[in-house]
Amino acid sequence: QVQLVESGGGLVQPGGSLRLSCAASGNVFSWWTMGWYRQAPGKQRELVAEITTSGSTNYAESVKGRFTISRDNAKKTVFLQMDSLKPEDTAVYYCNVHRMYWGQGTQVTVSS
Repeated sequence: QVQLVESGGGLVQPGGSLRLSCAASGNVFSWWTMGWYRQAPGKQRELVAEITTSGSTNYAESVKGRFTISRDNAKKTVFLQMDSLKPEDTAVYYCNVHRMYWGQGTQVTVSS
């Protein structure tokens, strides 16, 4: 059993920042890749960013230079720092580990 608990979503104005957190528990191995996906209304779920245990990262083109993913291996936690947010970043953001297990999702709304 793997449990993922996300926090940090909310409403923010364009240009603002949010920080998402996801704490994993259960049979989670520290060497698993951790990441964030998002799904906007009427669209498919897409990868936002992912990070390996060694710190290698991969970002969607649309968020490069604005979002930063990081992780704390000891605490099995992954973070997503989102800066310079745009209305098109509005979506439900999902934490993922091992490209297999999903969190419940947290809403991020960017609007004035």
